[in-house]
Amino acid sequence: MSDNTKVQETEKHQVNFAFREKLNSIAEGFRHNYCYQCGACVADCPAAYYSESFNPRLILLKAILGFEDELVRPDSEIWDCTNCYTCSERCPQDVRPVDVIIALKNLCVKEGKAPPLVRTISDTVLDSGITTKVTSLTERRRQELGLPPVKSYPVEDLKTMLEGD
Repeated sequence: MSDNTKVQETEKHQVNFAFREKLNSIAEGFRHNYCYQCGACVADCPAAYYSESFNPRLILLKAILGFEDELVRPDSEIWDCTNCYTCSERCPQDVRPVDVIIALKNLCVKEGKAPPLVRTISDTVLDSGITTKVTSLTERRRQELGLPPVKSYPVEDLKTMLEGD
């Protein structure tokens, strides 16, 4: 092995403290610092059960090591999290892995690295106050089922609250 290969190998595994600090600055992102990798978060995780690529313990490990390129991108495994909070209920350290994952998702959005569907849903919420578009078919079907029309929400208030960021 050449000296150049040794340097590349060492750089590949260095902890990215700048990313850790960035994650610390996002609400609840600091919690990754307390994870001691026991794996309790994985035991009953529905996303881990159904997805081979999703593992909250490994996500926390990547956060601890500062693997920003793997975590902050549109196709990151963080987007497979169902936000069910089972991991947080199981964690003996009160790390709240789901809060760290939400912080990572917020970081993705902040840096423009969220999946396109997230932007679509966000725009729909800002437009109507709900997560899905209400079509004429929706209205017709609700009427057939005897349901009231979809309620309108004060989206201007929502926009005002979000401008505070």
